[in-house]
Amino acid sequence: MVVAAYSGASRSRVAGAVKAGAVRVNGETIRPSHLLEAGDVLEFTIEAVAVRTVEPQAIALAIVYEDDDVLVVDKPAGMVTHPAHGARSGTLVNALLAHAHALPGDPERAGLVHRLDRDTSGLLVVAKTEASLRALGEAMRARTIHREYLGLVRGHPEHPTGTIDGPIGRDPNHRLKYAIVRDGKPAITHFVVREQLAQHAELAFTLETGRTHQIRVHLAASGHPIVNDRVYGKREPRSELPGQALHAWRLRFAHPRTGAPLAFEVAPPAGYLRTLECLR
Repeated sequence: MVVAAYSGASRSRVAGAVKAGAVRVNGETIRPSHLLEAGDVLEFTIEAVAVRTVEPQAIALAIVYEDDDVLVVDKPAGMVTHPAHGARSGTLVNALLAHAHALPGDPERAGLVHRLDRDTSGLLVVAKTEASLRALGEAMRARTIHREYLGLVRGHPEHPTGTIDGPIGRDPNHRLKYAIVRDGKPAITHFVVREQLAQHAELAFTLETGRTHQIRVHLAASGHPIVNDRVYGKREPRSELPGQALHAWRLRFAHPRTGAPLAFEVAPPAGYLRTLECLR
């Protein structure tokens, strides 16, 4: 669209401006499908996007590692990673800004290289400089940041190891959920059974990709949903966790400035361990 090319605005914002009558050709409002001709006079007004600010909040952080370039934290279950609709405060980013004062990137995702679902606990790496954010972002795209998870699932997988390869996109029947869909983004999850429980199992997961809700969607599709996942499974009354029994256990990556290998491991929270013991 010509207006998008000249203004730098997204097509959706331009479409909104057309519907609002803020785009005119030869003094007349137009339809979104209007085709320009030689000699037409094009006028438009695109409202600037309001920049949202994120307030620092003095919230305790479990810091696993920190230097001048990066910060590794252990996010608790129940904490939203970054501000979004319905969660403007109390997020990890609010806490990070209070700790580090200034972080690179989008203000609402300041310093974030990846994210965890609200009720998933565990390790996250945060960039403290623009150079670190660029380098870690490239490493994420190159799949050289290695993440391993622990999770409790319903039932016993047929094989002790396996790979789930299924593209993930929005669930066409539920706008708040994701699903394996034909035109979804590629998603690959590897798993190993760590322990067979009475009617459940503990698995270790390694991700090749990082799609939203990836492990939860893949395990639900395989018939072994994550324990206490209230979106893709069902509530487990014996669990005190706020949501799914899933923990980002291990994290490995090269330091974005020095290239030195860094590796971290944190045990699951007490609520996960007590749930594991109950399921035994």
